Amino acid sequence: MALTNSFIKESKWGNSPKPDQLLREPIDKKGRALMTIIFLFCLVNFSWAGPPFMTDDPEPVEYHHWEIYLASQWTQDISGTVGTLPHIDANYGIVPDLHLHVQAPMVYSVPSNSSTQYGIGDIEAGFKYRFINEDEDGWVPQAAIYPAVDFPTGNTSRGLGEGKTKIYLPLWLQKGFGRWTTYGGGGYWVNTGDKSKNYSFLGWVLQREVSKILTFGVEIFNTSPKAKGESGETGFNVGGYINIDEEYHILYSVGRDIWGRSDLIGYIALQWTFGEKEDNDKSKPFNKD
Repeated sequence: MALTNSFIKESKWGNSPKPDQLLREPIDKKGRALMTIIFLFCLVNFSWAGPPFMTDDPEPVEYHHWEIYLASQWTQDISGTVGTLPHIDANYGIVPDLHLHVQAPMVYSVPSNSSTQYGIGDIEAGFKYRFINEDEDGWVPQAAIYPAVDFPTGNTSRGLGEGKTKIYLPLWLQKGFGRWTTYGGGGYWVNTGDKSKNYSFLGWVLQREVSKILTFGVEIFNTSPKAKGESGETGFNVGGYINIDEEYHILYSVGRDIWGRSDLIGYIALQWTFGEKEDNDKSKPFNKD
């Protein structure tokens, strides 16, 4: 979900006119096209790991169960707005303690000084494998790996994809204490490209089950620089989920950066969980994907 806006700010605000001056000055077609490509290319790089947060947890989908998300996520700053409308996130428990994952987004972008773009973005695929189960009576947390690959399926010329393959290698931990649950960890992104850098992500979430219907959580996260000349970012999200019934759940979060950039960020999704009937009571929303 973390969108790359620092490059935009440096390129537009360094020794260039300020945004209000840009609005008053004519822009030729080539200049407008270049601004559009820069804006879209820099903003299309986002990933929301564990709905409704960027931080994920180690709990896989139950064996022979599905989790399907119909979701939208967005970020906004002075340069414009970008997001998904919608993206589909599908997860299936193929064996105990392991699920397969695929995410296909339709990406939109509304730059402040250029035309709107819309189309398919980069598709992500991976798997989550839990190799340590939680000791509910002790202090041993559950732990999982969740490697994923982002494939360059989006149209790079329209700024709807990055035009390169990215690999994510995270480790997630989780421990529950009654109605409280805390989880987090981090990972390493292999980010290819001439001006790109490999970078790390760290995040942690604390959430509480307020009732059988409502759960609320708070997240803090940090991302190291993704490209040469960029700074990292630190931000927060608040959110949770609402249980409509055993199968359908609404997930949501909002937040912003507190260091490094000034993005406003948000997420909303309808989650559908289903599978073998005898295991339906084990299906839990919010802390899987």
